[in-house]
Amino acid sequence: MLPPTAGVFPFLHGVYPEMYRRRPWTMRQYAGFGTATESNQRYRYLLAQGVTGLSIAFDLPTQLGLDADDPRAAGEVGRSGVSISTLADMETLFDQIPLDQVSTSMTINATAAILLAMYLVVAEQRGVSPVALSGTVQNDVLKEFAARGNFIYPPAPSMRLTTDVIAYSATHLPKWNPISISGYHMREAGCTAVQEVAFTLANGLAYVQAAVDRGLEINAIGPRLSFFFNAHNNFLEEIAKFRAARSLWAALLRTRFHADDAACRLRFHTQTAGSTLTAQQVGNNIVRVAYQAMAAVFGGTQSLHTNSQDEALALPTEIAARTALRTQQILAHETGVTEWVDPLAGSYVVEALTEKIQQDARVYLERIQQLGGAIAAIESGFIQHEIHLAAYAHQQAVEDKSKLVVGVNTLTTEETVPVPILKIDPQIEVAQRERLRQWRTARDTATTNAALEQLKAGALGTDNVVPLIVASVRARATLGEISHVLRSVWGEYQEPASL
Repeated sequence: MLPPTAGVFPFLHGVYPEMYRRRPWTMRQYAGFGTATESNQRYRYLLAQGVTGLSIAFDLPTQLGLDADDPRAAGEVGRSGVSISTLADMETLFDQIPLDQVSTSMTINATAAILLAMYLVVAEQRGVSPVALSGTVQNDVLKEFAARGNFIYPPAPSMRLTTDVIAYSATHLPKWNPISISGYHMREAGCTAVQEVAFTLANGLAYVQAAVDRGLEINAIGPRLSFFFNAHNNFLEEIAKFRAARSLWAALLRTRFHADDAACRLRFHTQTAGSTLTAQQVGNNIVRVAYQAMAAVFGGTQSLHTNSQDEALALPTEIAARTALRTQQILAHETGVTEWVDPLAGSYVVEALTEKIQQDARVYLERIQQLGGAIAAIESGFIQHEIHLAAYAHQQAVEDKSKLVVGVNTLTTEETVPVPILKIDPQIEVAQRERLRQWRTARDTATTNAALEQLKAGALGTDNVVPLIVASVRARATLGEISHVLRSVWGEYQEPASL
């Protein structure tokens, strides 16, 4: 028996009538490290193991618009994700991967437009039409200002660039999600479940308003907006959180923007909580992740990444990543949860928690609106301050043991099983710099410079810069060079010391 309102506004019970009875969620494993060659090998391994969508992790220099040979990139190349500086790197990253058959999610924000452009040109070179491409580019810079810190440009041009991607995708990429509005990172920074819902939806409203102000139709862009939430430890609260976010977003879009049902449908990806993983007794992390994954599924997620047991220590090894994927596959194929839509609907606990989270999130949303919206709330430090207070309260609770963490402040037996560690060879940085040198030597510098000059002129104006970024990629400009041009026009954001 299905809940009578599954797939119906306000989507409390799920965004589709049959949910996983029709097909399971997309199983992704967030991965990327070292060079494009190494990461490509991991992606092909994961696809062979049953992953149904790729999720790309980029290193910090790539996220911050720095080529691998930039002095500021020293020591970070390939460390926290894959290093991408050139179109050649992107070609290698997706070697032998059918771009028209595999959904690709790219966790990239300040340089989202550049990485998307590289992806489009790789597809173009293979004869794959943009209309065949499916996936997501995170492209959520507001949460970078609020919690993560990987921003480049000030808020106003950052929002322009984000909106340019949304506008470009609406015209050229009908199956692409041009933004993943992310509560995940704010939760990792320490916010509560209520704050995660409120701050994420506040950011979402800011993006919608920016798009509407650009002349985009809410009913055209709404169905391609996507969200990204955390799956934390409090099992029932997390299920209620997902249900609350879904129905609250629908109500907000209907009330404020008069959006139709398709535009009000909140579709979301979930990742299990990295901040809950412990370096002590790492095997316990497998159990934590399994419960978190089940909460996401009970909450109606559209795609899911399960963390590996060793991620509190290093990037995941191949065997740890496989175990994390198997966690999803066992959940989908052995537990029977896919036979039911919103299986905990009607539970007095879940329904009460859902209602309370919605009410408490509305209080935050009203406060943010009074401050002038999400951007003003971030610039004033309000959202950051709230996250910091919540993080401090959590840490105090762990230290005074009012909140127990098995293996950390209770049941602290010694770890007896050695844990394999994935180590990144520092020589990859040297090799990546040499590839960059060869890339620059082989290209037509005049053609590259001409494309970058056109990009600069576009950034000084008001037209959409994404086509100019695509043209720069075709002209063999590097990620760092494109980012430098935009920096030269828009400047770099320096967070006020008072925040």
